[in-house]
Amino acid sequence: MKAVQLSSILIFLFLGGSIWAQDSTAILLREVEVSDHLLKDFSKTQNINTLSDSIIKRNQSFLTSLLNYNSLIYFKENGLGGASSPSFRGTTASQTAVVWNGININSQLLGQTDFNTINSLGFNSIIVKPGGGSVLYGSGAIGGSIHLNTDLYYYKKFEKEVFLKYGSFNTFEGRFQTKLASEKYSLQIGFSQMSSDNDYKWLKKNRRNLNGEFQNYSFSTNFGFKINQKNTVKFFSNVFDGERHFSLVLPTEIPTKYSNYNVRNLLEWQADFNKFTSRLKVAHLHEAYKYFPNIKNDFYTFGKVETFIVKHDLAYAISDKMKLNSVLDFTQNKGDGSDILNKKRQIGSASLLFSHLIGNNFLYEITARKEITENYESPFLFSLGTKQNATDYYTIKLNASKSFRIPTFNDLYWLGSGNTDLKPETSLQAELINEFNFKNFGFSVTGFYNSVEDMLRWIPSGSVWRPQNTDEVEIFGLETGFFYKKSLGDHHFQINGNYGYTSSRDKKLDKYLIYVPNHKANAHISYSKKQLAIYVDYLFVGEVYTRSDNNARYNLDAYQVYNLGADYTFRTNYMLGIKVQNLLDTHYESVENRPLPGRNFMMYLNIKF
Repeated sequence: MKAVQLSSILIFLFLGGSIWAQDSTAILLREVEVSDHLLKDFSKTQNINTLSDSIIKRNQSFLTSLLNYNSLIYFKENGLGGASSPSFRGTTASQTAVVWNGININSQLLGQTDFNTINSLGFNSIIVKPGGGSVLYGSGAIGGSIHLNTDLYYYKKFEKEVFLKYGSFNTFEGRFQTKLASEKYSLQIGFSQMSSDNDYKWLKKNRRNLNGEFQNYSFSTNFGFKINQKNTVKFFSNVFDGERHFSLVLPTEIPTKYSNYNVRNLLEWQADFNKFTSRLKVAHLHEAYKYFPNIKNDFYTFGKVETFIVKHDLAYAISDKMKLNSVLDFTQNKGDGSDILNKKRQIGSASLLFSHLIGNNFLYEITARKEITENYESPFLFSLGTKQNATDYYTIKLNASKSFRIPTFNDLYWLGSGNTDLKPETSLQAELINEFNFKNFGFSVTGFYNSVEDMLRWIPSGSVWRPQNTDEVEIFGLETGFFYKKSLGDHHFQINGNYGYTSSRDKKLDKYLIYVPNHKANAHISYSKKQLAIYVDYLFVGEVYTRSDNNARYNLDAYQVYNLGADYTFRTNYMLGIKVQNLLDTHYESVENRPLPGRNFMMYLNIKF
């Protein structure tokens, strides 16, 4: 093991931290409606890690960058702005669920979300939840889930905000949003734009990133109206339109490009009747892409899926400390494309959730889910969890669950290769969480184990590649969490960090999964005095296998990256900041032959009026 790895591991084993430390929930005296109550009410035996608004604005707006520096998720990123897929607790990209206001939005074509097609500025809060969650959020929530939430405010408010960034490689980001609210209604409208020439220098080669430019736009509208004291109607809408060119590995390659267009609409009616709360959600999700194998002509391949969801959630407060919740869900997917059959599938599910607080210190949760569909045999899913406040400063949590991931449209219906006999991937996992919280200091240690069966892989069958249920994967690991904050008069100090060890092995081959580092760590250190704030970001990623036979010759080297930033707030409503990213000009890759940028700069301005 290299010295850089060993020193970083030892440091973060004792001083590492998890983002749960940033989850210092403020007590809001004014009324705020959370968009995803299941996350709030039935995930108390797992970690819920909330990223603050200041953390979101100080990072690049791609969701990849935000989570890379503020969680233990590893990202395979095909260059800055390129296709980006996660590995959450040693799982594959399709085993991480992305949830928008309580609705799973993973692609029905690929089974995953490209994290460089989501602009993090468009959401009130972003939450990371490690561990199984398929009972609440369905397919893909095996390694964990990422929650993009819009919370509505019901108090008198009229606020406009402009946020601008400009940086190296002619990178521009801008967002305008307005919030208008009273005790009866809440309206939020936002528009974001991002573009870049993305022509950064490859540090170990005498060339620049070729054909890497990108641009995207996003628009959101969120509205809530209190009809009376017992009935509220909400509407959430998000549109993303993006185009990016795929960077060339070799200058002689033919330039290509890819465009995607996603529209998400959600209508919700909430009714309160004494101890019952009914929530009816109706959603429509549209996803579509076009791939141009040569940007010099108009020929392209395409794929699209229309998804309709009807979801009824009925909560019953048996007592102040006992909650029962049922969820009925119907989903219809209709897909079409150049390379997939025109198919439709329908999925129905029923879930039952129960939570009970005994006394003031012991809580347990029991949840179960069953799906019915003609397309595959769905397993019975469950989760069991407990939370014990052993002392004023020590909390212990235990959670066990069964989760799954269903085959995608590409797996089932790809022309000439799809396999309609596929089974869902299933996961049995458990985790033990120890949390210590004092006045200015917190520390956590989490151990987890996960066994995944019937993992899907595309393997050769004669001259054709076809998806098969082949692999069994065993995953275990340790995550540590740390935060410390101290104030001395006008001087405020804070440090948050993460360290995670993950072992993810194919049980049959006895080899590590590719693109899953054994070690990852990060930290955020900040100092502020009155209007001035200075901060440092740190990222460490261990050695990564890129070949299924674990041939060390092709491994990606471990790397460490530092960012340095500062911002100043004046006249209360104006904030100006600057950030130097990759301060030490480190060469590093998260995907083979896809270098990421060296030292680069970013300036940002935030105005509220």
